[in-house]
Amino acid sequence: MAKRPKFTLTFAPQAIEHLDRIESKYHGLLRRTIKEQLTDTPTDETRKRKPLESPAPFDASWELRCGPKNRFRVLYDVDSATLAVWILAIGIKDRNRLLIGEEEYEL
Repeated sequence: MAKRPKFTLTFAPQAIEHLDRIESKYHGLLRRTIKEQLTDTPTDETRKRKPLESPAPFDASWELRCGPKNRFRVLYDVDSATLAVWILAIGIKDRNRLLIGEEEYEL
């Protein structure tokens, strides 16, 4: 059976800024989870990955939930033609709001 090609992960500059606003003890977990979840099958819907409805923050088309109690949200977009995943934003979910950087988004 042929190996499935890997997707390339690219972080938007603002996503790196968002990561800097999250406690540094979670950075390794976030990077590891992003790599594990999004390099092989980023468009397969799972319990941790789901497509987003428009309009979504940062025009993201997908969401990855991870971390303790799934409190982190990674918003991303996928280009299947070039096998690229664009990490657009990283935030913290708190009840019915999403904190990304210094902005709050309602869900």
